[in-house]
Amino acid sequence: MLEDKNQSRTSLSELGEFGLINHLTKHFTIQHQSTIKGVGDDAAVLDKSELQTLITTDLLVEGIHFDLSYMPLKHLGYKSVMVNLSDVYAMNGSAEQITVSIAVSNRFSLEAIEELYAGIQLACNTYKVDLIGGDTTSSNTGIVISVTAIGKVKKEDVVYRNGAKETDLIVVSGDLGGAYLGLQVLEREKQVFKVNPNNQPNLEDYMYIIERQLKPEARKDIPRLLKELEVKPTSMIDISDGLSSELLHICNQSKVGCKIYEDKIPLDPQVISTCEEFDIDSTMVALSGGEDYELLFTISIDDYDKIKGNPHLTVIGHITEEVTGLKLVTRANQELELKAQGWNSFTEGKN
Repeated sequence: MLEDKNQSRTSLSELGEFGLINHLTKHFTIQHQSTIKGVGDDAAVLDKSELQTLITTDLLVEGIHFDLSYMPLKHLGYKSVMVNLSDVYAMNGSAEQITVSIAVSNRFSLEAIEELYAGIQLACNTYKVDLIGGDTTSSNTGIVISVTAIGKVKKEDVVYRNGAKETDLIVVSGDLGGAYLGLQVLEREKQVFKVNPNNQPNLEDYMYIIERQLKPEARKDIPRLLKELEVKPTSMIDISDGLSSELLHICNQSKVGCKIYEDKIPLDPQVISTCEEFDIDSTMVALSGGEDYELLFTISIDDYDKIKGNPHLTVIGHITEEVTGLKLVTRANQELELKAQGWNSFTEGKN
């Protein structure tokens, strides 16, 4: 669906591994005092002083996590960084550095990889993180990207998944389900394009949900907002695999149950209208869709007044005792058992 706009094509073998790394990283700048030494030596050097260090890694594989027929390489670079930064923010921390390692086949030119790194650089500049290292190697087929994010957090501010307590409120940032539906639209248009390559997709009515899929934004603003509101979550996780899966993680690790309410789950109007078009249940999309990269967290009920009415946050339920299990209260006031039906990378392909 996307045309290759590159006029010239430079083989990666012309630069060699170290020449490629130098070429791709020469325009990246250092933004943090904690980055003592970035790209260009055997290892990066960081100084985190008295703060605790957060480290998280994600691997993205072509054909499993993304489809280059509709995922531009610049967007892929940007998204690969967001996936990792989101995990740092889910610990109530701030991200400062990333490493990026890629394996690419010879079907990719230097110009294509430059596009990928342009997206990575945009993410670094937007979210104020330093690229401090990584690796490049060859791949027999396709492209593999591994990003590691490094962050910091004060010992007293770190938030884990295992701190939820009975009567705590369950809160989500933003709205849910958009990324999954954006994927459904892109997949549909891909099939139409296969049948008739002259048929160019009209995606204007779906721009919000497509952007949620192709260019997600990590919620750097939420830990900062909560600090300003003087609210420390009792537990927190990012929504990468679907709301129900993430709730299960929190409840299992905190040894509690939960009750969430269908009519409280935040949905964008475009999500609702697209669900109607595809004849998909919007609640199931929010529960199982994944890739929203919003934050799901619990707070003490005493903090409710501090977040009440905030446009970025929605209370969707509360924590219960473990024996009650995980429940969804429907609009018809029925209680259904919540199951982890989010994406499992070992059983399903995605994108």
